[in-house]
Amino acid sequence: MTVERSNTLELDPPGTVGLRVAFFVLWGIDMVAATLFFLVPYATELNPVTVLFYDVFGLPGVALAATCYAAVVVAIGHVLSDPLDRRFVGGMVAVYLVLVTNNVVLLLSGSSPIAA
Repeated sequence: MTVERSNTLELDPPGTVGLRVAFFVLWGIDMVAATLFFLVPYATELNPVTVLFYDVFGLPGVALAATCYAAVVVAIGHVLSDPLDRRFVGGMVAVYLVLVTNNVVLLLSGSSPIAA
C-alpha cells in the first residue's frame, strides 16, 4: 500500500474576481498618486512607511511599499474563510476608493476634499 502526499499549495483567492479586480485597479491608481506626491511641490505623502521606503529606495520604494500593502491584503484574504474574505476585501476596496478619490482630487486641484 502506498500513500501519496500532495505538496501542492492550493490558494483560495479572496473575494470574487470582480472584487479583486476593483481592489487592484484602485491600488494601482493609489500607487501612482502616492508616487506623484513625491514629484509635486504642493502635496506630501503622509504614510510613514511609504516615506521611509522612499528615503531608502527612492521612487521605486514607493512602488515597493504599495506592493507590500497589496501583499498583506491578499495574504489576509487567503487566511480568512469564505464569507469573511469577501467582506475584508470589500472593506479594503471601500478604503482605497476613499483614498484614491482624495488623492486624485488633491493632485488635480491642489486641495484635499477631506481636509475642507
